[in-house]
Amino acid sequence: MQKKLATWELITKSLQQHIPVMLLYVLQSHGSSPGRQGFAMAVAINGEMEGSIGGGIMEHKFVEMAKALLQHRHTPPSLRQQVHDKSSSHQSGMICSGDQTIFLYQVQPTDLHTIKNIMQAQHGALQLSPAGISFMQTPISRDSFYFIMQSEEDWCYQELLGYQHKLYIIGGGHCSLALSRIMRMMDFYIHVFDNRPDLHTMQQNHDAHEKTVLNDYEELQNLIPAGLQHYVVIMTLGYRTDDIALRSLMDKKFGYLGVLGSQAKIHKMFTDYSAAGIPQEMLSRLHAPVGIQIKSQTPEEIAVSIAAEIIQVKNVVF
Repeated sequence: MQKKLATWELITKSLQQHIPVMLLYVLQSHGSSPGRQGFAMAVAINGEMEGSIGGGIMEHKFVEMAKALLQHRHTPPSLRQQVHDKSSSHQSGMICSGDQTIFLYQVQPTDLHTIKNIMQAQHGALQLSPAGISFMQTPISRDSFYFIMQSEEDWCYQELLGYQHKLYIIGGGHCSLALSRIMRMMDFYIHVFDNRPDLHTMQQNHDAHEKTVLNDYEELQNLIPAGLQHYVVIMTLGYRTDDIALRSLMDKKFGYLGVLGSQAKIHKMFTDYSAAGIPQEMLSRLHAPVGIQIKSQTPEEIAVSIAAEIIQVKNVVF
């Protein structure tokens, strides 16, 4: 969502200044295509650009195509399939394999109201079709992306608006600050919790969308809902508060639930939980110690390792 705002903002500015502008949108992708479903970019006739449909020679070719099409007063919407294999008649110039279907649409001044709704929406869906751009209050599907095609004249693409993935960080210290910065760039909605009202790293965290100061970490049970698109990382001040937070949440099903700590700390935690009769099935869902093992040391390196693991889990599930 956040990454696409710049694309929509360029389109809005161009239309307001009467500068012809083209929207390029990846409706479908397969295999190792560099442009994934939902990638988008705007190309104005004056050379301004925002966003990406995958980069490389393929994107360069489409940018030049968009500029050429914009030389005409009105270019009808069109679909272009790109196959990343030099043996294909629709070859893109890349050899990474896979394919993608790209929609080219010269945005019209009459689309401004729709684009405003899309940029401000927390719910609903963007819809693309041979008729152009529209905003749907009630999506056809609850999937993040929906695409059906009968022919080049009969197809429909929908993409849910708003943040699709939410990250809950329990603990507002230095690692939390670094993780918030990284995950904000990846379009996660970020909510940070801590029980220290004057914590300076909480005050410095301008990347979190929400920050909540708790009286007790037991309150998390009623504040964080279960959900496969919800990701939780526990990184409080120490073992006791980590334990309280984890016990408050471990019976819920999340897309990801992880705990920051050393191998010794996690071993003790799991030993205590097993002795308390907590089922092994519940413990096996935990990512602990959190993050991929890259011998990270600084808060920034730790944040990178956690972000990588979360993205890995997200992309397997979705």
